[in-house]
Amino acid sequence: MNQRRSRRPAPRPPEGTPAPGELARMARSRLAGAVRVARWADAALGPGRDGATADGRATLSDATAERAARDLGLIPAQVRADWDTARLAGLIEVHGGTARPGWRLRAWDRDDSAVLRGWVALFDAWSLAHPEPEEYEPAAVAEVVSAMPQVLSFLQLSAGPVPVTQLLDLLQQRVTELRTERCEIDYVPQPGADGPRGDAPRGDGPRPGEPGADVSRTPDARTGPEPRRPRPAPAEPVVADAPLEPLLDWALHALASVGALTYGDGQATLTPLGSWAVWVKLEQICVAAQSPAGNIEQSAEDMLRGCAQLRPNAARAEYRAWLAARPVGSAVTELIGAARGEDALLRGLAFEALRVVGAPAEPEVRAVLDEPTLRPYALLWLAEHDGADPEDAHEVLTREEATWLWVDTAAAVADHGEAPLLVRHLESAVQPTVPALLNEVRAVGHPRTVQVLVALAAAHPDPALAKAVRRAAFQVHTGG
Repeated sequence: MNQRRSRRPAPRPPEGTPAPGELARMARSRLAGAVRVARWADAALGPGRDGATADGRATLSDATAERAARDLGLIPAQVRADWDTARLAGLIEVHGGTARPGWRLRAWDRDDSAVLRGWVALFDAWSLAHPEPEEYEPAAVAEVVSAMPQVLSFLQLSAGPVPVTQLLDLLQQRVTELRTERCEIDYVPQPGADGPRGDAPRGDGPRPGEPGADVSRTPDARTGPEPRRPRPAPAEPVVADAPLEPLLDWALHALASVGALTYGDGQATLTPLGSWAVWVKLEQICVAAQSPAGNIEQSAEDMLRGCAQLRPNAARAEYRAWLAARPVGSAVTELIGAARGEDALLRGLAFEALRVVGAPAEPEVRAVLDEPTLRPYALLWLAEHDGADPEDAHEVLTREEATWLWVDTAAAVADHGEAPLLVRHLESAVQPTVPALLNEVRAVGHPRTVQVLVALAAAHPDPALAKAVRRAAFQVHTGG
């Protein structure tokens, strides 16, 4: 912590990238329809007016869509499309059964960074902005979505039109890598194959990467006794028995619909906005790869542990890079999973990382409000997301929730901090006196209450107070 780290010079975007003000102008133009509908909703559906959406689900009912279409001179289908775009860009935020204007809408005309962040949020959600046809297999779609960052990186490095046939070949390679990483190798029984029984397929041997696996040998089923099915020829790319060409066509059309690229005449080209966004994400990945922690390849739990000793700004940079390297949905799910663990420090850090995610994390954060372990963190996250000052966000907690959070944070300090930090943590309690705090801590039922009180008693320099804390710990331990 005391070592002075050399500052990495601020990276410059590739030559020819428009200035931020020009990029923001492009984003405003692309999102003009969404902004128009969002402002209409702010005026027509806001508090004190007719209420939120008529169907009570924060989606446009037929009556509301027709009303907006009349007011704006549009057709209902265009209103619905612009409404969905506004939600994905954070111009409209959904809260339970209501929708309200997002903070980006308030800052739209004066803050270029808010505009660019709104467009990047839409870019990140390209697969939602242009849903895949129902006939596509979900597993195949998921693989293509996971593989598209590499395709976009290739487009960005090419800095010009790229034939779709070349992108298809690259997509096939990346999908094959994803399937290999999951060890999805098909086996078919062969006469005379060795195994536990003479007629059993050899599907229980060591996998690639495990001890005993010979990854240098890849015999073909036509030339060797290995009962391994030959891989499909490159000319017929197949993912989960689904051809890749129509899936790539859908992905390119979806990215074109959000303004990330142009697609036609058998080739694709990134727009200036798309090229800039891909460069930003590549730069975030490079920062993580060059950072002391190097967390980009780690699981959420290991990434959070690696960030535990970093300063807040450095940790946020790590979070951004880690998030940039994976789909936002799976990243949020993984962070929530890490928050459910026993380590209270990781719980707090997970919600810090979710603050970096922003609006896309809101549905999953709301979904954990019924979990006592996560509820206080989720309430604070939602309050800040709704625009509350971080210094005042704690006011949304009940006294019991605030006390539970105090114990949980104290557990993190006891496990990972120093004794003086635990003593200073007393000052953050909502109770005015230590006896009042001890009474409520005993009643709150946190599973780490005894350990926290014992650690606090050992750390506190006041003998009388330490004795009272030890007595409280003993009472909790004995059920008193």
